[in-house]
Amino acid sequence: MAPQPQSIWGVGAILGEGPVWVARDAALWFVDIKDRRIHRFDPELGVGRSWDAPAQVGWIVPTDDGLFAAGLQSGVHRFDPASGDFTLLHAPEAHLPGNRLNDAAVDPSGGLWFGSMDDAEEADSGRFYRLHKGVLVESGLARVSITNGPALSPHGRSLYHTDTLGKRIWRTRIADDGALHDTSLFVEIEEGAGYPDGPTVDAEGCLWTGLFAGWAARRYDPAGKLMTEVRFPVANVTKIAFGGADLSVGYATTARKGLTDRQLVEQPLAGDLFAFDPGVRGLPGPLAAIS
Repeated sequence: MAPQPQSIWGVGAILGEGPVWVARDAALWFVDIKDRRIHRFDPELGVGRSWDAPAQVGWIVPTDDGLFAAGLQSGVHRFDPASGDFTLLHAPEAHLPGNRLNDAAVDPSGGLWFGSMDDAEEADSGRFYRLHKGVLVESGLARVSITNGPALSPHGRSLYHTDTLGKRIWRTRIADDGALHDTSLFVEIEEGAGYPDGPTVDAEGCLWTGLFAGWAARRYDPAGKLMTEVRFPVANVTKIAFGGADLSVGYATTARKGLTDRQLVEQPLAGDLFAFDPGVRGLPGPLAAIS
């Protein structure tokens, strides 16, 4: 794998997001939120497959029953790739039709953490939730316009959550009883470097974030010190995932959203799926226990 990012699937996503390596499939799954599609890429064969979703889809994660959970604008659904069917399980924000679900992660116990956001990207109506074995709770974290993440530390004791428009990544301690305590600022992205998008934690406990409008992904150590910046040939890098048999391949989703016609000509790979050598391995992805 080349150290510099290479396009491996010219999918041309409007808003590619939420890459997750699914070991049982030996494949990378991700979504195109605005095109309402779920994508699966098989790196061994070098081919992709796609499914249409009935609404904007913010994320997809594998579940412990062999299927998937998908975060649609209308709520959390069970998704069956064999049939293409979506079954609504929870609608936490049915009273907020202007919101949609955006980004997710699974903790070591199978708890599914996910955020919501104002689809117009204006109101501070975004919340974070946790769903575990049928029980859905709001996290109590501060509301923001665009949530991203969360991401979990390797031991599952720290929760990283992103306020994208505020350009801040926060860290909150998870107590033994699952309660959240002691929120503190982890990283603030400087002016001109883009907006922090989806976060991911690697096997060494360092946090990676895509930079929307920043042409890069960054790696920060657990103290918030910048360790690595990987430059991309496209402006909108949305999220990093680790995959392959030993979780040593870096994958990145990107987006065409917000680019002018001229910028799209200048960035012909915008919206593609990329791969690169991150120089570090990722963490195995737990299966979500949602029911």
